[in-house]
Amino acid sequence: MSQADKPRIDAVDMKALTPEQQVAAKAVQAGPRGAVRGPFAVLLNSPGAFAAAQGLGAYLRFESALPANLRELAILVTARHWRQDYEWQVHSAIARDAGLSELAIGSLAAGGEVLGLSAEESVVLAFCRQLHETGGVDDATFAAASALLGTAGVIDLCSVCGYYAMLAMVMNVARNPLPATPSPFD
Repeated sequence: MSQADKPRIDAVDMKALTPEQQVAAKAVQAGPRGAVRGPFAVLLNSPGAFAAAQGLGAYLRFESALPANLRELAILVTARHWRQDYEWQVHSAIARDAGLSELAIGSLAAGGEVLGLSAEESVVLAFCRQLHETGGVDDATFAAASALLGTAGVIDLCSVCGYYAMLAMVMNVARNPLPATPSPFD
């Protein structure tokens, strides 16, 4: 294992939690995720950040105004932008189940033109790509997203992009846990 592949921040050992970590972990275990894994196993090194992040993430993933296919597309656009293998691995499977086409997922991974999208998915792709690439969106892209999703949906879409960017940064810095499969971005 090269130094560049070596984890920098270990996932928390679930058998050796501090009292504060135990409280935070129980909240996730009792919720829809059911277990502490992936970025949450790393975030638990900071129970305060963990608790705040998992609360926002639970809303965005399980309760937001976004339809599942659009939410998962936004997550994949974010994972692709940040080249985050773990998030891609987990959410590409969820995106398939939510109805995102295999063609769209594969072409998004390749990084060029994304094929196989519905009209609604194309609006979300344009919005998320613009947001990640420029830090904002132009008026036409905003108007299309607003017409599709409404104000709450636009806020939720921005929040999904920001939340999964934060998780990607944590995972990219920690380098742990890495997926067992090769990166789709190489």
